[in-house]
Formats: sequence, C-alpha cells, structure tokens
Amino acid sequence: MLEKIKKLREKTGAGIVDIKKALSEADGNEEKAIEILRKKGLEKASKKADRGTQEGIVVSYIHSNGRVGAMVKLLCETDFVARNEEFKALATDIAMHITAMNPQYTRPEEVSEKLVAKEKEIWVEQLKNEKKPEQIIPGILEGKEKKFRAEVSLMTQSFVKNPEQTVEALINEKIAKIGENIQVGEFRRLEL
Repeated sequence: MLEKIKKLREKTGAGIVDIKKALSEADGNEEKAIEILRKKGLEKASKKADRGTQEGIVVSYIHSNGRVGAMVKLLCETDFVARNEEFKALATDIAMHITAMNPQYTRPEEVSEKLVAKEKEIWVEQLKNEKKPEQIIPGILEGKEKKFRAEVSLMTQSFVKNPEQTVEALINEKIAKIGENIQVGEFRRLEL
C-alpha cells in the first residue's frame, strides 16, 4: 500500500491523505484512484476560481528555429507561488503551446462574433454544395461553431505536450496541486 501511495504521489502531486482516500474509494485500483484525484482537483479549482490574481510572471518561449515565439502573462494569488519552479514551468509550457498551436483567443466565449459570422457563411455554402437537407443545417452549424471556437481558443485546445488534456485541464491540475487560483492574463505570439 505504501508503494502505491508513493507512486501516486509522484504521478499526481496530491497529498498523502487525499491519495489514501482515493485508493480506498477505488478499492486499491490505481487508475480509478487517479481519476478520483483528478475529479477532486477540478472541484478544488472551481472553488478557487473567484479568488483574485494580482501576482504572477511573464515568460517567453522561442522555438529552436528562431522564427516563432510567444510571451505569456500567467497570474496567481501570491508572489510566493510566482517564484515557485512548478508555476514557472507551467508558464513556459503554456508559452510553448501558444507558439505551436497559435490560439487567437483565451476562451471560446471571447471569439469575435464577426469572425464566427464570416465562418458561418463559408459553412453554409459548403453544406449547400454537399446538398444537405435544410432542416439539419442549423444543427450542423451549431456543432461547427462550437468546434471552431474551441480550436481557436487557448483554454479549450488540446495541450501540445499531452493531447489527452486541454490547456484548461492542465491549469486546473496545477491549481489543485499548488493550491492557488491561476489565470492566463494575456499572451502574444510572433512569427517571421
């Protein structure tokens, strides 16, 4: 049991008491325990979401070819966390992700209505060319809009280092581990 606890602590960074509870709840199954810990991490993140973020750091990442890079302002609650190596690593990972994936917005709800309307015109034309029935077009458009908003928004993109999770899930994981609210302030990407 001690070996399992140690292994899960290394994997998740969760506290020993939380790991024991999760293993107990999962009847010793490590996979289920990790899932339980991740769900609890999301609960912790949502509880901290309203707390203010006045501290943080600005980090840059330049790709090895020297032709593309990004800067990100990552915010937290205290200067103590802002100096934490894990927080700095998170900021660097997010800057690298921005460099690779080129998000245009932070969240899907921030995507410009003008841009969405322009895309919808293209989609409608494509659907007409595909001879889709009129009655199903609104449903298809709704799905395309949701997917488009997610693809151009940082928080809903699949994280470049681990496509199994979104950037938002990565940040929520760190909120649970570090114990403070973490927010992406702003970001810029430059390319030659």
